[in-house]
Amino acid sequence: MTAERFSRQSFLGADAEARIARVTVGVPGLGGGGSHIIQQLAHIGFQRYVLYDDDVVEESNLNRLVGAEARDALAETPKLHIAKMRILSLQPHAIIRGYACKWQEKPEPLRECQIVMGAVDGYRGRRELEIACRRYLMHYIDIGMDVHGDERPVIGGQIILSSPCGPCMTCMGFLTAEKLAAEAARYGNAGGRPQVVWPNGALASTAVGLAVDLVTGWTRKNRSYAYLAYDGNEGTLTPSKTLIGIEKYVCKHFGDTDLGDPVSIPL
Repeated sequence: MTAERFSRQSFLGADAEARIARVTVGVPGLGGGGSHIIQQLAHIGFQRYVLYDDDVVEESNLNRLVGAEARDALAETPKLHIAKMRILSLQPHAIIRGYACKWQEKPEPLRECQIVMGAVDGYRGRRELEIACRRYLMHYIDIGMDVHGDERPVIGGQIILSSPCGPCMTCMGFLTAEKLAAEAARYGNAGGRPQVVWPNGALASTAVGLAVDLVTGWTRKNRSYAYLAYDGNEGTLTPSKTLIGIEKYVCKHFGDTDLGDPVSIPL
């Protein structure tokens, strides 16, 4: 890479490029949100990836899947292939380990990541990812969006950072027993959920910003958690009200006994 390539992001720090290149990022789910994430990571200069997706491109994906073309729907191109080509078009020497399966079917490579960025469906999927990340001392950044209502649709979403030793998604009020139970009750009957490209882009962009800050520390905030609520109708991102007073909260959901042997090195 030439110095000119990253000259416009020199504010991230003198050694930011090297720091970013050393980090391994896991992205389970390469659909609407995940496709935005991997593209932006590649633009920034991330070189090491662990990717998971067992799905192929369909016509209904073309309204939001970055990198997919009309011919990919006809050919049923794997989303994993689209992601790899997007990364390599920007970072030809990137190291990509891609798996055409759900991450739970081959979790070992995920353990080597320092950051995992999830754009998975459902509360259960998020809970499983957070448990894995806590167990192996990885930062987990979650994004998600939904549309509520018919006559007056409301787009909502979230970006959450859950780091080892910080508040978890249950502490922050996002994951609750009620949400998990309701989702389990309607399992298999959820149907297709509304998805469009611009909320995914807004959420992914902010999530990538959090990841870059974890690696470079350029904001000097030293975050161990974040929960930003997205209002797609107003176009705003604001800290969730559930965070009031949480800076003094000690996570009671993940203790030392929940930790495995960390494979990754600290950022």
